[in-house]
Amino acid sequence: MNYSFKKGERLKRRKLIGRMFNREGDSFTVYPLRIIWLEAELDSDFPAQFTLSVPKRAFPKAAHRNVLRRRIREAYRLNKHQLYDAIEADEKQYAIMLIYTAREPLPYADVEKAVQKIIRKFIKKVK
Repeated sequence: MNYSFKKGERLKRRKLIGRMFNREGDSFTVYPLRIIWLEAELDSDFPAQFTLSVPKRAFPKAAHRNVLRRRIREAYRLNKHQLYDAIEADEKQYAIMLIYTAREPLPYADVEKAVQKIIRKFIKKVK
């Protein structure tokens, strides 16, 4: 199983991210994360493109935001195969964004549990 996180899996298109927030995207929250997604035609071979956000208002220091981003990205990287297995069969592509909503930094174990739960719930919603 390949656990890498390739360049084609990163969501970078500003227009697509903007569409996710303009009433086109769906969302739900699993503490400490919120997922926003949009079914879209992506310019990659992967079934999903992913990005994340840690708000500057809650974490003014860049070092703290970077640590949280690394934790979320690592948890997603290790658990994305569940997501890919479920949505590759449908031949649909999704743009996915995770937003960290907690006001305090949580340990990696808590972040990973939340990512696993959010992936399971996402799969149920899109099926």
